[in-house]
Amino acid sequence: MLAAGVLCYGFDAVDFMMLALALPLLISEWHLTLAEAGLLGTAGMAGVGLSGVVLGWHADRHGRRRALLTSVVVFALFTAALALARSRWDVMLLRLVAGLGLGGVWGSVAALVNETFPRAARARAISWVLSAWPVGVSLAAVIAGIVLPRHGWRGLFLLGALALLPALYTWLFVPESAAWQRQRAAAQGAPAARVGEILSRGFVRNTLLGTVVAAAGLTAYWGINTWLPTYLTHVHGLGTAAMSRYVLVLNAGMFCGYPLLGWLAGRIGKRRALLLSYVAAALLVPAYAAFDDLDLLLWAGPVLALFFSQAGLLGAYFPELYPTRIRALGAGFCFNVGRGIAALAPFVMGRLATSIGLARGIALCGLVYLCAAAAMYFLPEEPPFARGDEPLAA
Repeated sequence: MLAAGVLCYGFDAVDFMMLALALPLLISEWHLTLAEAGLLGTAGMAGVGLSGVVLGWHADRHGRRRALLTSVVVFALFTAALALARSRWDVMLLRLVAGLGLGGVWGSVAALVNETFPRAARARAISWVLSAWPVGVSLAAVIAGIVLPRHGWRGLFLLGALALLPALYTWLFVPESAAWQRQRAAAQGAPAARVGEILSRGFVRNTLLGTVVAAAGLTAYWGINTWLPTYLTHVHGLGTAAMSRYVLVLNAGMFCGYPLLGWLAGRIGKRRALLLSYVAAALLVPAYAAFDDLDLLLWAGPVLALFFSQAGLLGAYFPELYPTRIRALGAGFCFNVGRGIAALAPFVMGRLATSIGLARGIALCGLVYLCAAAAMYFLPEEPPFARGDEPLAA
């Protein structure tokens, strides 16, 4: 199961990052403004936001395994279909549908890991699985460095279909969550999970706060990472191959950040580790945006990216806010609706860049990370369902 989670989430990152890496070429070929280019990223993030409800419900109703398979097949096929796009409107539509699949992987994988591993090992296990994200981003950067100069952005998107390979592995070798099966058998005939349940009196506070945490953190993350390739090429004059190396080195730091935060969570708790990472990111992002020296930009990147890895700990923390029957829906809602709100980040950053420049726009993302820390502060130190389906207060 861990291998399937790593493969699926890794290819999720590969396909997610392809648009950001292709964006400089799309801007040049179609003569897009920065705001118009930002809308391409926003369309995909809007699909991700919808997936939190659609595929979260699907995972709680029909199983984690089936939802994971659906997610991977959808984003693989529709990312590959971007190779046929004739205009930015085609890209927006296809990216919107691909986003439904791209957003569904996180919730399904997080629920599977949380229902498979004992409580003491969950933070480390989910951090290890979700550390596949920077590996996937790095792989996308390597592929882009090879493919873009030779075959252009269409060739890059066509390779998105490679994600069908982990879907095949999952179909052949990954069983359904035993905890979900037990809950499903016990609730035979009961009504399906509804979005209204996670917004009911017992859950609404944590659901809203969790969504704000995810929205703020991911707005900052995608505000930076969607535009980082364009920032490096247009502001600092790097070529495509050099830009890919910078992205690769930065994501090596993010890869190290996942186990580091997982270890830290074991020492001081998930909530405190998340607080620390958000505050550190808030301080380091403006410093990074102020650097002009290319060598400094290269080696400061992985230090900064150590604190971009909150998705791993959120994958351990959010599911413990809900019982099994609404776990994928609740955790997926918080994370993916947060990502849906963060859909505005590429567009807003594009508009900001037009008036104040990309460097200052990236620097402002530090303030957004601080907002994530503020919302995280008000969530419980000990999630209510950390020890099972009976709330800790019971």
